[in-house]
Amino acid sequence: MIRGLCSAAVVLLLTASTAGAHDTRPTGEISKVTLVYEHELPNVPGKSMKGVLVEYGPGGFDEAHTHPSSAFIYATVLEGAIQSQVNDGPVKTYRIGESFSEYPGDRHAVSKNVSTTEPARLLAVFVVDTAEKELVLPIK
Repeated sequence: MIRGLCSAAVVLLLTASTAGAHDTRPTGEISKVTLVYEHELPNVPGKSMKGVLVEYGPGGFDEAHTHPSSAFIYATVLEGAIQSQVNDGPVKTYRIGESFSEYPGDRHAVSKNVSTTEPARLLAVFVVDTAEKELVLPIK
């Protein structure tokens, strides 16, 4: 069921995107994060699925961060190419249609757009405690 919802969300976001859209944010700016979907899971009391669209301008990035301790995340690249490093693993590049996961307690050390000329986007689907409102927590 969750896989079907994730696929439907990706198709919805890809369909809704504007062909040839260009990101006008300055190069190297921190990404834009937008909650695009939120639904309590009826078969898992206290848990919700939250879809977050992360948009990177050319050269855009996220600061090192973590997520709530209850969060499992499945992220799929919708546009461009994104470099990611989770915990002490290798820095990997993910392209359109490729996915990665983050487990509760993981640290996301690198999250950036590979291109300095084109935008990139990903959809991060969280399964998280319903009460959680802050989904991205900076590492201090």
